[in-house]
Amino acid sequence: MGPWEGPLPEGPQWDPELLREGDRRNVVDRYRYWNHDAIVADLDARRHVFHVAIENWQHDFNIGSVVRTANAFMAHEVHIVGKRRWNRRGAMVTDRYQHVRHHPTVEEFVAWAHGEGLAVIGIDNLPGSVPIETYDLPRRCVLVFGQESVGLTDAVREAADATLAIAQYGSTRSINAGAAAAIAMHSWVRHHGDVSAGHTD
Repeated sequence: MGPWEGPLPEGPQWDPELLREGDRRNVVDRYRYWNHDAIVADLDARRHVFHVAIENWQHDFNIGSVVRTANAFMAHEVHIVGKRRWNRRGAMVTDRYQHVRHHPTVEEFVAWAHGEGLAVIGIDNLPGSVPIETYDLPRRCVLVFGQESVGLTDAVREAADATLAIAQYGSTRSINAGAAAAIAMHSWVRHHGDVSAGHTD
């Protein structure tokens, strides 16, 4: 969007520089010309109650994609379990608007989740996993994803209140962790989200 045309709007959410120079950020029209803090504050007032976590023991390149999708579905927070550093390229700057928290160990993460009253729901195609398509996802939960190559660690599997599998029909053994996260988040939205609110500008 180019510079604002016409009389300048009034209010603390408007960014004078963006109004003057134009807004080329990847944000929905609702937030055009808003300053960063105002956007985050508005998101914070409307965030969903589900959380997302991904294990990061080998610097998984999918984390950026998970963060971007969590922003799209307005997850409350994204949790990085393991190594603090992660590749932000795939997030496409959405990490500026999405709260990201770090937990050094699975044990610390699980203790935090239990303290917040969140069910820990693992997502992995493991023997004994329950189909996500028929599972009644709890409203207050954290969806946990493992590394691309090895899936969830034993520590998460043992701590999880449930482990859910996504239906697959082709020849591949697994799907990309970023894609799995998107499917799982959308499953939560179908159970608990205001679907009409997700289709407005």
